[in-house]
Amino acid sequence: MAIKKILRYGEPSLRVPSKEVHKVSAKVKAIVADLYDTMYANNGVGLAAPQIGENVRIFVVDCSSGDEPLNPITFINPKIIKKSGACKSHEGCLSFPEAYTDVRRYANIMVKATDIHGRPFVMEVKNGELLARAIQHEFDHLDGILFIDHSINRFEADEVLSKYNLPPVEVDKLLSEPELDELLKEQAEKGAVND
Repeated sequence: MAIKKILRYGEPSLRVPSKEVHKVSAKVKAIVADLYDTMYANNGVGLAAPQIGENVRIFVVDCSSGDEPLNPITFINPKIIKKSGACKSHEGCLSFPEAYTDVRRYANIMVKATDIHGRPFVMEVKNGELLARAIQHEFDHLDGILFIDHSINRFEADEVLSKYNLPPVEVDKLLSEPELDELLKEQAEKGAVND
């Protein structure tokens, strides 16, 4: 279809929650095609509709790498129905060119969504795999949440953002995630004991 312009951090519409999709129409299929074209053209792992200016609950991911065949997965009206465990994830985002920082994520998730053919499916991803982290990252976009809202160290995140001429972390948007903090702390302590 077409390679679209990716909205950059600071664009107000990236903070607007997206609307449900009522039917997998030709327009919805065109948005999905544009998402794939844009994601692949920018060497992304995932892309959500709000990032190309479409505030609808759709995102795409493809975690294949190197010589692996492409593995595109479309999520329409996704819902994360189960989450557990915690992992630290070094993330970036196509709306934040070249800026990466450490964030908190769940290690295991189960997601329910509709595919490009209008068929419902359920997917479970475990052990903090890239796919689990990518799904959470893109899912957040649909609720106007950005990866930096999960920052482990907001001052470090601010430093990275300023290096790439991006606005600072929006302190009022930072998420309080005591459950994930506790799990990460336990893991760090266990790691120290096992070393």
